[in-house]
Amino acid sequence: MQLVAEPIDIGTRSPTVLLNESDAAELGVHALERVQLRRDGRTTIGIVELTDELVSEGTLGVTRRLGHIEGDVEVSVAPQPDSVYYIRKKLDDIELEADELSQIVRDIYEERLADVELGAYVSATYTNGLSMEETMHLTESMADVGETIAWEEPVIADKHSIGGVAGNRVTPILVPIVAAAGLKIPKTSSRAVTSAAGTADTMEVLCDVEFSVAEIRDIVGKTGGCLVWGGAVNLSPVDDQIIRAETPLSIDPKGQLIASVLSKKQSAGSTNVVVDIPYGEGAKVESLAEARELAEDFNRVGDHLGMAIECAITTGAAPVGRGVGPVLEAREVLATLSGGGPNDLRVKAIRLADLLFESTGVDADAAEILDSGRAEETFREILAAQNGDPDVEAADLSPGRHTVAVRADRDGVVTHVNNRLVNEVARRAGAPRDPGAGLELHRRVGEMAASGETLFTVHAESEDKLADAKALTDRVETVRVRHPDEALVDRV
Repeated sequence: MQLVAEPIDIGTRSPTVLLNESDAAELGVHALERVQLRRDGRTTIGIVELTDELVSEGTLGVTRRLGHIEGDVEVSVAPQPDSVYYIRKKLDDIELEADELSQIVRDIYEERLADVELGAYVSATYTNGLSMEETMHLTESMADVGETIAWEEPVIADKHSIGGVAGNRVTPILVPIVAAAGLKIPKTSSRAVTSAAGTADTMEVLCDVEFSVAEIRDIVGKTGGCLVWGGAVNLSPVDDQIIRAETPLSIDPKGQLIASVLSKKQSAGSTNVVVDIPYGEGAKVESLAEARELAEDFNRVGDHLGMAIECAITTGAAPVGRGVGPVLEAREVLATLSGGGPNDLRVKAIRLADLLFESTGVDADAAEILDSGRAEETFREILAAQNGDPDVEAADLSPGRHTVAVRADRDGVVTHVNNRLVNEVARRAGAPRDPGAGLELHRRVGEMAASGETLFTVHAESEDKLADAKALTDRVETVRVRHPDEALVDRV
């Protein structure tokens, strides 16, 4: 069928074409099926959406993801990608072969799958899991697409947390400790997906985080480390597309999680990686047994890839530090590097850095490097190299001026601070898009609270977002306070 292609913007990330329902009926295609577009010897595949209003008969709406296609085009039905059949196999709980997983990854990378098909893949891996062999093949396939960074040094250090704990801003403290000891640590980090701030969001308060591979090499050459946003470089880009499908469902299948982390590390050229696995009520991993099993799987896949993996199983039942949100977390990073800051944030950074030193065979003491000021000096060198202010102080950073205090309604002891709700309140307040949004914890687990005392303060940059966050705090118990002698823990 000959149609006239016109560019159209409908805000989709998929390679979509809009067909008038009459033309679609004549072609014999339905919504989410594929058509092949031929023009000037070039062939393109688009995913069909139907309309009887946005495009008229004889016209084809082409979204920007398909590139610039305009004028007369020949349109025909295109076959389904083979990966759709492999996804169906996984939905039927049939183990996939290496070439089948590779084809799924390739089709995701080349955007041949509709959002519903990508969602089906995520659902299949969540429901039926991935075997160890599948996880290994998937990790390799994800690392094979996109860019890779090769380093001359035989040892490249790295660190990753599986997430789920509010305020867990260890990376900006660990990286300069490790770099100050003489190791190379080119850290690519994520922005927040479901949390109030990813490492990249926090660092963006202090400096630029978007750099090319060549610029990353230059920064690491000058300072020994970097703290950049991984999304700005094309390292294991399929991971970002899979995360986009996982986020609305708030799921993170174990095998996919391992493949996600280690494919990025392999692409970044890392040789020695410490993986932080927090566990506890409200964390991604709730039991110690589950954390140990996940650690063993990380180690097995790491061995297969030739990476040395050290897994640190850490307490994750409550937030780390007191500030949650980009500005509030950046303040605590600066305070910790200068000798203050929350003790739990300091201790965790030191212990993970020491694990990395042990893994790489480097004779260094993380506490000594931090206390001597060498880590702060290196951090400020990294800030300068990433176009930040090397003289910035914690007092220079101000959180959102619109605030509300959430108070205790009884005397007692704080028995639990809910990570998930802390993150949700901070996000309702505007974090991480609004850097100054978030919340500040005044009482933590084990601390006493009197009736009427402030448990935490919510910060926002707008009154409307503050009202949204307050509405949530009125409905849920973000910080649990119980009388020390109270035998009844909960009532259902």
